[in-house]
Amino acid sequence: MFRRPVLQVFHQFVRHESEIASSLVLERSLNRVQLLGRVGQDPVMRQVEGKNPVTIFSLATNEMWRSGESEVYQMDLGDVSQKTTWHRISVFRPGLRDVAYQYVKKGSRIYVEGKVDYGEYTDKNNVRRQATTIIADPHLAFSGLKCGHDG
Repeated sequence: MFRRPVLQVFHQFVRHESEIASSLVLERSLNRVQLLGRVGQDPVMRQVEGKNPVTIFSLATNEMWRSGESEVYQMDLGDVSQKTTWHRISVFRPGLRDVAYQYVKKGSRIYVEGKVDYGEYTDKNNVRRQATTIIADPHLAFSGLKCGHDG
């Protein structure tokens, strides 16, 4: 009863090796990141190799977990562990770039959507370095934004 529709759906998503070998197949992919955290430094605006400016800032996200084997909720926070991950956020889109530069401040709690970008650069000591950056898209939201710092 459901066999034929299931096979139709299956064939839409699966490419056979012979099809790939015989022709160029354009397929969709997804590079999407959602972050909610606190800004670690006031944004800076930089000019990159004669291109349009970019606003750059760091964002901290925290992961918390209870250590130990007890599943009983305890009021004592002594057994909670936390890991902070730092993300480099780059905003290229002109309107969003200017808003981020003007209103995002150290300590602000913000939500960022974007894509992951991996690149290389040469530092001031002429050493090649790897960099992971989140390229923000139009979804940059400020939570409880106030003038100055968000407390």
